[in-house]
Amino acid sequence: MPGRGGHGRITLAAVALVLAWLLVGAVAGPFSGRLGEVATNDNASFLPTDAEATRAQELAGRFVDRQTTPALVVYERASGITGADTKRAVADAARFARVPGVVGPLPPPIPSEDGQALQVVVPIDESDGERIGTVVGELRDLAGGDRDGLTVDVAGPAGLLADLIEVFSAIDGTLLIVTLCVVLVILLVVYRSPVLWIFPLLAAGMSFALAAVFVYLLADADVIKLNGQAQGILTVLVFGAGTDYALLLVARYREELHRHERPWDAMRAAWKGAAPAIIASGGTATLSLLCLLLSSLNSNRALGPVAAIGIAATLLVMLTFLPALLVLGGRWAFWPRRPRLDRADPRTEHGIWSRIAGFVARRARPVWVLTTLALAALALGLTQLGATTLGQSDLFTERTDSVAGQEVIARHYPAGTGSPATIFITQQTARQVAEVARGVPGVAAVRPVTGARTGPPDPNAAPKVVDGTVQLEATLADPPDSDGAERTVRELRRAVHAVPGSGSVVGGFTAINVDTSDASTRDRNVIIPVVLVVIAIILALLLRALLAPLLLIATVLLSFAATLGLCALIFRYVFDFPGVDASFPLFAFVFLVALGIDYNIFLMSRVREESARRGARAGVLTGLAVTGGVITSAGVVLAATFSALAVLPLVVLVELGVAVAVGVLLDTVVVRSLLVPALSYDIGPKIWWPGRLSRTNGEREARHAR
Repeated sequence: MPGRGGHGRITLAAVALVLAWLLVGAVAGPFSGRLGEVATNDNASFLPTDAEATRAQELAGRFVDRQTTPALVVYERASGITGADTKRAVADAARFARVPGVVGPLPPPIPSEDGQALQVVVPIDESDGERIGTVVGELRDLAGGDRDGLTVDVAGPAGLLADLIEVFSAIDGTLLIVTLCVVLVILLVVYRSPVLWIFPLLAAGMSFALAAVFVYLLADADVIKLNGQAQGILTVLVFGAGTDYALLLVARYREELHRHERPWDAMRAAWKGAAPAIIASGGTATLSLLCLLLSSLNSNRALGPVAAIGIAATLLVMLTFLPALLVLGGRWAFWPRRPRLDRADPRTEHGIWSRIAGFVARRARPVWVLTTLALAALALGLTQLGATTLGQSDLFTERTDSVAGQEVIARHYPAGTGSPATIFITQQTARQVAEVARGVPGVAAVRPVTGARTGPPDPNAAPKVVDGTVQLEATLADPPDSDGAERTVRELRRAVHAVPGSGSVVGGFTAINVDTSDASTRDRNVIIPVVLVVIAIILALLLRALLAPLLLIATVLLSFAATLGLCALIFRYVFDFPGVDASFPLFAFVFLVALGIDYNIFLMSRVREESARRGARAGVLTGLAVTGGVITSAGVVLAATFSALAVLPLVVLVELGVAVAVGVLLDTVVVRSLLVPALSYDIGPKIWWPGRLSRTNGEREARHAR
């Protein structure tokens, strides 16, 4: 134990460390509000380079001076478009053409066959990137609102992108504020102290600032791609995981303050006891997230490093900055429930969890059998999951302008108008491919790209030829983001690929969705097994056993299946969502397993520590008693922080937030509190097979039985 001089030096070191971190926070803090500056939300740029839609985009660039994304301004009057309506649309088109970023001249308004709608196609320069949202905003201002029974909406790919950009712009402010409030409330409830909550929240904020500066610099240097989805997940991930690690360290520190007089000695013991579990937990999450680098989708490969940086930054801060704060705070930080130096058994502070441990000991086998059956029953809900590509009208939780416009287009035009499938073929096979394409069910019309930029499209005009290649545009009968359109594109590809010598390449908005869905399926089949292997290795090294890691992974998989089954029922019968995006199962798995394994690690690392002192079965009960409260609290915090994603009106993020929240609560309340302890208790010392602990514990329990 250090003397007065040593104690003074330790205090100065803690002060210096805190000041150094505050200086880092002052430099890094502003970057947390600037992540939106380096985010990109162009779905096509996330496709794998070998995808057919990507090759089609490259070919499309040869046929135009500038790549464009179309905005579709649609006018609708149920009683029929009037002459005044047509004049208004023509005048609007002239004004649209003068907006910076719009590629003119614009073609005249296209009337619908039923005479109830007009459509103006407004190409927007793709090189403007995120400024497309600003251009669409100007188009909406110029078009004005509904007037005298005439409705006006701006839809199409550019309208959709603008609405997505608007949603993601809320991440820097709204999501961060909601997350902070959620964490604050839960910490006040957990600690019941007007002081202690400050330390974990300050450390979590420091973690986010540190992660943000690295993500910003890497994205600005184009080393990684940052999109709005990754940006939102980074916020809740850092605050959720950071608070989890803080809860574990604070709980162990409080426990050690009962045994040590000086806060420094208590922190040293707490750090020694908790740090291995925190490091293993953070390391597991980081490596699991980095497995997303194996994805064929650039968006997934971007999310992996972004989230891994968040976890790594959180790990560093929680093991350095937070301990220094707690040492300086001492016992008064826990006011009014300050821990006394009484060398009490830690189980005495956890009455309810001691009783739960006793229940597990008395009914171990029935408990794990019944919980397993209950989780398996929930997993049956997977039949209702319905993984698909969400349509534009299903993408948002609110009715946006682009959704309203797409509904108008679907009512009065072939639903795929404005977002045709593009077909690139050799000049010699152009006519044959066009005939084959027209014969595909779901294709409403096929015309060549002629190079003419004014006047109505002429299906009989001579096609434009670039390097011996011709481009056709196939208008689809179904909305471009629907399941029907995707089936049509798949059939279209099969049909035109079969034309000998055509070298057919099919792209376009719908083709991007098709290739993204296929890549998501491939990623799921590749990445999930790799993540499981990584987790198994880390658990084996941490627990120095093989049987325990295998059983823990089995419980994780069962918990994951039960979560998806329960979520499928919630999405369908509570939220009335039509399904989940194809990427949802992979994202849900990576986050649920990478974060859910934390609680396995927190529990079983303490069980192993106690088993070495008390024996296998007694170690299970003690580990459950002393960690049950902190694990449950950590689970509630993580569930609540991910639930904050529900403030964003985007179905994909709402579903992910709900899935992680449900999964974490299921993990902490059922799996980690009942299933794993009961199973470990029933197996006994063999749970640590083939490690030395399985033999020494077995001999100890055999002697005790005699």
